[in-house]
Amino acid sequence: MKIRANALAGIALAATAALTLAACGNGTASSAATDNASASAKVTGEITVYNAQHDTLTKEWVDAFTKETGVKVTVRQGSDTELSNQIIQEGAASPADVFLTENSPAMAQVENAGLFADIDKATVDQVPAEYRPSTNKWTGIAARSTVLVYDKNKISDDKLPKSMLDLAKPEWKGRWAASPSGADFQAIVAALLEQKGEAATTEWLKGMKDNFKAYKGNSTAMKAVNAGEVDAALIYHYYYYGDQAKTGENSNKVTPYFFKNQDPGAFLSVSGGGVLKSSKNSAAAQAFIKFITGKQGQEVLKNGTSYEYAIASKVDSNAKLVPIKDLQAPTVDPAKLNSTKVTDLMTKAGLL
Repeated sequence: MKIRANALAGIALAATAALTLAACGNGTASSAATDNASASAKVTGEITVYNAQHDTLTKEWVDAFTKETGVKVTVRQGSDTELSNQIIQEGAASPADVFLTENSPAMAQVENAGLFADIDKATVDQVPAEYRPSTNKWTGIAARSTVLVYDKNKISDDKLPKSMLDLAKPEWKGRWAASPSGADFQAIVAALLEQKGEAATTEWLKGMKDNFKAYKGNSTAMKAVNAGEVDAALIYHYYYYGDQAKTGENSNKVTPYFFKNQDPGAFLSVSGGGVLKSSKNSAAAQAFIKFITGKQGQEVLKNGTSYEYAIASKVDSNAKLVPIKDLQAPTVDPAKLNSTKVTDLMTKAGLL
């Protein structure tokens, strides 16, 4: 009996060891497949995405997700503010399952209206804390850096502003451009408000009103620098890199300048993704957010043509970009960016 008991114990131990080895043996080689399987396990049906991100980028994400899961995705395109206001108006009756933005303030607006469901913990764990709100009511999916593009023939390196705040000084009168009506620029101001407070933001906006030239859109502002209309423009980085990757015709005479040093001008704006409480297919909606913040989704940023920063699942960004760790961006909680206050301050300053 003792021999039989020992034999049975040995068989049990061998079986346990075999199972452990099998689990470990697949490790690194199958990690991507495991991530995808867990993101898409047992999800079916269809979802509607309200998309304020670039349509080409979201299409890449949607196509890859549908191929992986079979879930049909309907995309409704609009701007950050347009779609956030629409979601708030629709409330619990919104047909949206997912909301994607270019910037954080629109996400914070929907969150403050109490319309987001919590993001699944497995998705939260894929995104470092600095790229998502402290509340975890939504998550970062990509990022873009503030940058000053300038004409080197007009501004020598020693004459560049040390801080974005310097652009409000008299010596910059009539020399720089921006697109104040866009969500991109308003996100930059929202970060300034969160960092420096209302008094400092109001003062800077007053100086901006005196000094800058208004253009509609970041690309148009950069093009103005390239054409010699102004010396510099405050925009997001990817407009420069995207144009350079094409013909360079709107950027071949400009150079990007990164403020760094945790300056307000080094703000890294987080693009957001969230699941609506109104979702009628929350499992697929959550799986979609997990997918785009997972390895495969973030590699769309690394290998594609959006030139936005990858921020999740330890995926490196496009090799042409300044590494995200070298941007020295200030720490800003995306959940605290107040778009309503920003538009009020900008309106009072005569910028809107």
